[in-house]
Amino acid sequence: MLSRFVSGSIRNLEREYNCTVRLLDDSEYTCTIQRDAKGQYLFDLICHHLNLLEKDYFGIRYVDPDKQRHWLGFTKCIAKQMKSQPPFTMCLRVKFYPPDPAALKEEITRYLVFLQIKRDLYHGRLLCKTSDAAMLAAYILQAEVGDYDPGKHPEGYSSKFQFFPKHSEKLERRISDIHKTELIGQTPEESELNFLQKAQELETYGVDPHPCKDVSGNPAFLAFTPFGFTVLQGNRRVHFLKWDEVTKLKFEAKTFHIYANQKEDKKIILTYFAPTPEACKHLWKCGVENQAFYKLEKSSQVRTVSSSNLFFKGSRFRYSGRVAKEVMEQSAKIKREPPEIHRAGLVPSRSCPSITHGPRLTSVPRQRRRAVHISIMEGLESLRDSAHSTPVRSVSHGDSFMPRHRHHTTDAGEGGSSQRVISDEAYCPSDSVLPTPTAEHSHSLELAVARHPNGASCSIEEEKESEAGTPEGQVAEFGPDGRVLRLGRTRKSLPNNEVQELHKFILSVLRMFLVTMGLLFALLSLLIMLTESDLDIAFLRDIRKTPEFQQFHFEYFCPLRRWVACKFRWMGGFLINK
Repeated sequence: MLSRFVSGSIRNLEREYNCTVRLLDDSEYTCTIQRDAKGQYLFDLICHHLNLLEKDYFGIRYVDPDKQRHWLGFTKCIAKQMKSQPPFTMCLRVKFYPPDPAALKEEITRYLVFLQIKRDLYHGRLLCKTSDAAMLAAYILQAEVGDYDPGKHPEGYSSKFQFFPKHSEKLERRISDIHKTELIGQTPEESELNFLQKAQELETYGVDPHPCKDVSGNPAFLAFTPFGFTVLQGNRRVHFLKWDEVTKLKFEAKTFHIYANQKEDKKIILTYFAPTPEACKHLWKCGVENQAFYKLEKSSQVRTVSSSNLFFKGSRFRYSGRVAKEVMEQSAKIKREPPEIHRAGLVPSRSCPSITHGPRLTSVPRQRRRAVHISIMEGLESLRDSAHSTPVRSVSHGDSFMPRHRHHTTDAGEGGSSQRVISDEAYCPSDSVLPTPTAEHSHSLELAVARHPNGASCSIEEEKESEAGTPEGQVAEFGPDGRVLRLGRTRKSLPNNEVQELHKFILSVLRMFLVTMGLLFALLSLLIMLTESDLDIAFLRDIRKTPEFQQFHFEYFCPLRRWVACKFRWMGGFLINK
């Protein structure tokens, strides 16, 4: 009996595993789920834990061992999606940004979106001009510390908080002035709502940047927003396509295509190249989901999408869930007492240092800036912020926030060739989150980061210095003080990319061969039914009566049948006599 009990307990343990989900306020939710549990079950557990009803805007993100990000599929088994072994670690993030955050029904939903956009602001995904940046930071300050109090907030108190990757003393003073004078009396709810309304007006609201290259090899960021598809390149938005204009999204290996129709039947095709085939597939799936969510009127209109024109080649994917219009209609039916919100406040954060008491980066001399950046980023683990962007180098946004005025209703005329300056410097999300893996044997991303061993990023000048000081084919090992301890030769990477491409080509040829053989077998079966069977079916009878079929039957098929029968008799006699 005891052995049966022990063996049964072991089997039950093998059928269960622990899963940890990091929430937007940096708290963790840990649960035990069955091995065959689907993503929807885990998502419902989290939403129940948060008392969240408007949950269609959110998703669960995870990172595979190859450092590629994925959204957890709700209709598939969790264990089959994860390429690692349990326990699993994931993150709750905003997957579909609300087109109008102020129109959200419940305050708990607005608060979670507020946390996500605050995270985007810090990591450089949400760019704005200096005046807007000061206002956004002041809203955050008001929401989390309340009214200005000279006794609690000494001179320069705003410099203790990191709202952006980097900012200047002038911007800090402006944040303090707004907090002291313009926001007195605002409750946390009012400040968060004003923050959302201000952020929604920005050009990069809802941007989930995917690093790519254009056909000329220039780096670019592709993103899907509530309003359409956008391309950010350098300091410009070089393309913007509204969702109604986008007709098709395709990918093959690392190549991503966007097909669109514009005014006067103008058709355009945009082509970009992702770092890896996995990153390109993730980009395509994100585009398919965003287009279905924002463009369609009903979820019943969702169709399975293929990444290729040939039905036997490529990936097939179907968005599962409600669309934006249905979500808004369902939200309007919510009638309950507003749930209590437990705001985190200004406490040390593991994944979003915007609320940590760290030194001001831009006030540090350039010679010491690297060490300061390292000290701020210490302790950040690779999964601590599985947020949205596929990041590259951090840049200073202190005085380079984009000067723009948002007009979504008038952007249709700009279309695919629209170019708008969004910043004085190139758009570069922060390097405090996981990079997208680059393909071996290729410099897929020229804007990829020169990194220290602990994950901190270098400035452009420091990259040049390190390149000049380190011989080609060698890597430097840094000590705690940043000095080089020793040099070692890099190990040659195996041509895995070429092998993968060869395997995909072979599989494509095999699929084509199998489909061709299947079609031939189907035609042969139909031919036998027409000529040899006695089935009296209407469409078969009509075919048999046609002159073409009768000519084929008597002049070709009957002689071929007699020849095959003769050969079989000869082979049978030969085998018997032998």
